[in-house]
Amino acid sequence: MEIRIYYEDTDCGGVVYYANYLRYFERARTQFFLDRKISPAEYQKRGFVFTVVSALVNYKSPAFYGDLLEAGVIIEGVKGSSFTVHYTLRRPKDDSLIATGSTRMACVNEAMKPVRMPSEIREALTLSIPRRKI
Repeated sequence: MEIRIYYEDTDCGGVVYYANYLRYFERARTQFFLDRKISPAEYQKRGFVFTVVSALVNYKSPAFYGDLLEAGVIIEGVKGSSFTVHYTLRRPKDDSLIATGSTRMACVNEAMKPVRMPSEIREALTLSIPRRKI
């Protein structure tokens, strides 16, 4: 997924404001779901909400106003009601690694109590886990 850096994303020096990286991760995760025909809004109507229970950002290199970044998403640790999403943000024009991070997600009901994810979501997430060669 491409993310263009606009003036509103930056501080007075034209560098991306540190908290915005979490917004970019959110966009990439949402697009990841939508690419797999999983609509978070539709599941919310059915009583399933995906909430962030922890977040981590590692800043590697600054991004600047006008940059075009590429976001990558990898899923890991799919369990009954939770999973981990790993993110990378790169600047393709010079292959700079801008940031990495992760979020631990939980499936909860409207009362914010953990519930088992619908099987079709768990299956889609599990199929997205990269297979590593030994």
